[in-house]
Amino acid sequence: MNAQIALLLGQDGVINGAIYALLALSILLVFSVTRVLLIPLGEFVSFAALTMAAMQAGKPALLGFLLVALSLAGLVMDLIDATRGGARRLRIGMLAMPAYVGVVTALSLALPLKDLGMALQALMTIALVLPLGPLLYRVLFQPIAGASALVLLIVAIAAHVALVSVGLLIFGPEGARTEPFSDSVFMLGEAVIQSQTLWVIGLSLLLIVLLYLFFERNLYGKALRATAVDRLGAQLMGISPELAGKVSFGLAAFISGLSGVLIAPITTIYFDSGFVISLKGFVGAIIGGLASYPVAALGAVALGLVEAFSTFYASSYKEVIVFTLLLPVLLWRSLAQKGVEDEK
Repeated sequence: MNAQIALLLGQDGVINGAIYALLALSILLVFSVTRVLLIPLGEFVSFAALTMAAMQAGKPALLGFLLVALSLAGLVMDLIDATRGGARRLRIGMLAMPAYVGVVTALSLALPLKDLGMALQALMTIALVLPLGPLLYRVLFQPIAGASALVLLIVAIAAHVALVSVGLLIFGPEGARTEPFSDSVFMLGEAVIQSQTLWVIGLSLLLIVLLYLFFERNLYGKALRATAVDRLGAQLMGISPELAGKVSFGLAAFISGLSGVLIAPITTIYFDSGFVISLKGFVGAIIGGLASYPVAALGAVALGLVEAFSTFYASSYKEVIVFTLLLPVLLWRSLAQKGVEDEK
């Protein structure tokens, strides 16, 4: 291996690591607020990539039909809860999500998306993927929010299996790849730096900065932090756990949708590709102990670099090497753990 090959592998590793870092942050956010290990997170990524590829191919964005079904199910559940609590609980806000889904779905079917610029296609893709998070939380997890972590994990696995089947129905078995944001390259000495690398790194860093400002400066962000620290205490202070769950799932869907848009020009995405992608983000989250955002992000970037160099040295064992990294981390954490805490 010479220096040029090492730099190319390093670029690939940093790109993949940036995507894994975003997913690791999403997993930590959702888990800390709701105790849900969001296994279907990878489907958000693959749905975003395939939806944008369908737009560029001139095909209709069929993801809107899934949103309509979920929003109607959520509306029915809201109406049932409202009637049980009395007419005073009926709120006009119940129609906000179905109205948003209806508008976005209608625009995705009516607009000539193929003729629009890539920026508008990316915005429409994220707008379609964004409601998936809050809707999944409302339909699947909000009714059992007080259940044990094992029950929540089983429901998350079931949601993953169902979404993979829906992805096959909507997008078909063929893989797809979108056009790159830019084809230009830059020379740094003898190293060739692709502009797509700069796009991925730049947008990932921008999103991380925006998330930091959201959690530090925004009232809803502080409410999420409070819920993550002490769910019961936050509820006693007037913070709605249902709203916190929907916001955390919405942020995870937004981050995953952006990740899908970023990764779509780099690799071919299939309807079931999201699981492996999110699993590698989960490895980064485990390295962070499902608690530390910076450590999880650094672990995800290191994971991307290991994956890239493993492709060169032992491509057949790339996945084995990547997931074997979990073993020393789990062993060290088990030895460092002083005792077993009871589940709250």
